[in-house]
Amino acid sequence: MNRKVRRIKRHKSIRNYIRGTGEKPRLSVFRSGQHIYAQLIDDNKGLTLVSSSDLDIKKAGNKNERAYAVGQSIAEKASKKNIKKVIFDRGGFLYHGRIANLAKGAREKGLEF
Repeated sequence: MNRKVRRIKRHKSIRNYIRGTGEKPRLSVFRSGQHIYAQLIDDNKGLTLVSSSDLDIKKAGNKNERAYAVGQSIAEKASKKNIKKVIFDRGGFLYHGRIANLAKGAREKGLEF
């Protein structure tokens, strides 16, 4: 199996027990080669409540700095919708580097997970 197939397999097994609700949505993270995306999802209704990516922010810097800014951005948008607690879904990626920086930025702006 290649790297992408292994990640998808990990993500499917994670999604078997992670479900987001309206009160505590799922913070889903996707990392591509150049960009990072995050969204808050209510799985009961099948709705995306809030989304953010480094394409929206237009901040200069390396990938880790942009991931940190995306975490801060998603936390600010969530606080406007009175969302304080989330369930973190790392999307099968290792909790390291850009994924960890996104989580750090979100925690510093007030999201709890």
